[in-house]
Amino acid sequence: MIFRFLNMQGVAGIAVGLALAALLITQKFETRHWKKQSAGFEQLYLREQASVAATIANYRASADQARAADKANAARVAAEQKSINQRTRHDFESRLAAARADFDRLRIQFHAPADPGPGRGSPLSGMAAPAGGAAQTTSEDRLSRSDRLTATEQAIQLDELIKWVRRQAEVDNSPKAVASPPGD
Repeated sequence: MIFRFLNMQGVAGIAVGLALAALLITQKFETRHWKKQSAGFEQLYLREQASVAATIANYRASADQARAADKANAARVAAEQKSINQRTRHDFESRLAAARADFDRLRIQFHAPADPGPGRGSPLSGMAAPAGGAAQTTSEDRLSRSDRLTATEQAIQLDELIKWVRRQAEVDNSPKAVASPPGD
């Protein structure tokens, strides 16, 4: 009965209306679906951003920790080297003072009078003079007393320098255990 009142255009209009209603309902479902998908992707994106921020913070904290460890290691190495320097300087100065004291003692003994006094023998009694004479050996074959002192001082200096180099080489410059960054 209603179809009698409707002509072809009316039926086409109803069909188009029903098709549009079906498309509208389908679009609503699609919209809901994509909104859920979008919310899921947004959550995934936010988690990923939080993860990146945490990774950056961990690496910065590890870098700060490594800098602090490097600074502490440098301070430790500097303290060890300073201790070695002081000990070497002290050893050098004490050996040098002892050598100079020995030189002064021997110089005083050499310039002592030939007569040691009553009851004492000569300092070199029992030793024969060399064949060439004492004057010849001291002036030609040997270094002067001041040259001997200089040579002794330089030998002590070189010996202490060698000891210093060896001690410095024994200092461990490498940092102790440094934690690796998280996530490695």
